[in-house]
Amino acid sequence: MDEQRPRAHRGRTLQGVPCLVLGAGGFVGTNLCRALQAQGAGVHGFGRRQSYPEALGRIPWTQGDFSDRAALARVVDGHEVIFHLVGGSLPDSSNKDPVADVMDCIVASLHLLEICRASGVRKIVFLSSGGTVYGAPSKIPIPETAQTDPISAYGISKLAVEKYLNLYRHLHGLDYVALRVSNPYGPYQSPTRRQGIVAAVLQKVLDRQEVEIWGTGEVVRDFIFIDDVVDAIIAAAGYNGPHQVFNVGSGVGRTMLQIVEDIRLILDCRHIEIVYRPARAVDVPVNVLDTTLIHEQIGWAPRIGWIDGLRATSSWLLSVIDSPSHTALLATES
Repeated sequence: MDEQRPRAHRGRTLQGVPCLVLGAGGFVGTNLCRALQAQGAGVHGFGRRQSYPEALGRIPWTQGDFSDRAALARVVDGHEVIFHLVGGSLPDSSNKDPVADVMDCIVASLHLLEICRASGVRKIVFLSSGGTVYGAPSKIPIPETAQTDPISAYGISKLAVEKYLNLYRHLHGLDYVALRVSNPYGPYQSPTRRQGIVAAVLQKVLDRQEVEIWGTGEVVRDFIFIDDVVDAIIAAAGYNGPHQVFNVGSGVGRTMLQIVEDIRLILDCRHIEIVYRPARAVDVPVNVLDTTLIHEQIGWAPRIGWIDGLRATSSWLLSVIDSPSHTALLATES
């Protein structure tokens, strides 16, 4: 009976459904657009730029800024499911300018909700942050019912958007699911953005450069391969059950030093030079997510093992390392 229960909350598939991906040119957005297209959804991408344009191929694309209400209204019109992947800032940088984070994430998201309500959007799938909304946890693994005490403006903004989504559901019947994703990694993740240690370490090692570690390297994080994240996002779009917030992670914690060591092994390196930087106030000591709820309600569970995911990521990085788009991305973000 337990194996049958998750399937009861699966709604219709997205084949033929007009879907809009906001933040489509980024890491998660690129992978999500490709998966939606493969499943026959009517996918349209929106964002400031495409990190790897060749990956999106012929997927319809509108260039624009999330803060541009007029542009957002035009692109939302006619779409039934909206995937909100726009992250605003980064956890570390958000604390340096919390006001900007409020404007870029919370205020812009409120404008989106008003547009979606007026346009008759059926559902919003919001990518929240399982790594930041909980703060320093009192229990590991962390369930969705855990106390939320973010220690970054980024985490506060993500949590605030979740609350406003719930408000709009209550007031206007706008359906949504918020996914608190842990630490995704995999193909199309920028190695120079300060969020994504797997891609960053791989790039540094392949370039024979020193690897930076913040603190002692004993900080523990929950890493999840991007294909599994995309599976959860698409499954959540069809979910018709009683819950709105789900954790998405592997449920396994790994230290930063373990990550570096595993990368050394898969790349067959004799030694990786590590430079230790001062610990950051934004980093909680441990973050590992409990994914029991999403498994019970939607039937989702991660399929890709850690080492297999690392190998897939390194293979992709090696395949694009001399490509024009990858070179341009490194030059832009360095």
